[in-house]
Amino acid sequence: MHYAINIPNFELYADPHLVAELAHEAEESGWDGFFLWDHISYDIRGSLEAVTVADPWILLAAIALRTKRIKIGPLVTPLPRRRPWKVARESVTLDHLSQGRLILGVGLGNDRSREYSSLGEPTDPRLHGELLDEGLEVLTRLWSGEAFSYAGEHYQLTNVQFLPKPVQQPRVPIWVAGFWPHKKPYRRAAQFDGICALRREQPLEPDDYRDIIAYISASRTSSAPFDVIASGHTAGIDQDAATIARLAEAGVTWWQECFDWTHTLDQVRQRIQQGPPQF
Repeated sequence: MHYAINIPNFELYADPHLVAELAHEAEESGWDGFFLWDHISYDIRGSLEAVTVADPWILLAAIALRTKRIKIGPLVTPLPRRRPWKVARESVTLDHLSQGRLILGVGLGNDRSREYSSLGEPTDPRLHGELLDEGLEVLTRLWSGEAFSYAGEHYQLTNVQFLPKPVQQPRVPIWVAGFWPHKKPYRRAAQFDGICALRREQPLEPDDYRDIIAYISASRTSSAPFDVIASGHTAGIDQDAATIARLAEAGVTWWQECFDWTHTLDQVRQRIQQGPPQF
């Protein structure tokens, strides 16, 4: 089992110096990863009031320079609202800056904070799914370092070649996020390197992860390792061990300690310094 910290990229965590220092503290305290949300705006009070937001890729660059070991990345980037060629350049540069420690989390995103509609972007989830699938194909081919052309419904590229390649080969690991029991994100994840599994109503249980792993395994065509990421909160006490052990037995490979804007800096820092749960 690996352990990560996950924080937003807004309000308190819009300060790149603070975020980099928290990542450094996480590395020193034995955590294995430090991941960020990717938002350009966020509705934290239900009033669409503006909040302070930082670009997650700049935050990740600051983290890369302040750490040496831990995995880093956006979890998740809504690829449908990004140009895949821009993400290709950013991700390869960050992979080189971090010496091969980047993990790219991707998903559809949503319009709850009007991150699509307020900027004149389409909001149809089906369209977002198409953009995500095409964007992932374009992105991975740009990472290859080979010249290619692409004629999709939404993206068209003519004789392009991006260098350098990522440090990590055959490519930067990709984790796909999705809400269970919706199956499409899980079929998509089966083509890549991991699933960040979520559920809206209540936390996923170990049996849910067994079902998820069985479903993904039926769609896998690769024998490469595949990560399963669980998210939630632990208290840094002995009782956490049983919770994490049950997840590990079910096949979960990463536990992600998640914080949002309601957690104070003292709470986040204290939990980081307690270190990951052990079993």
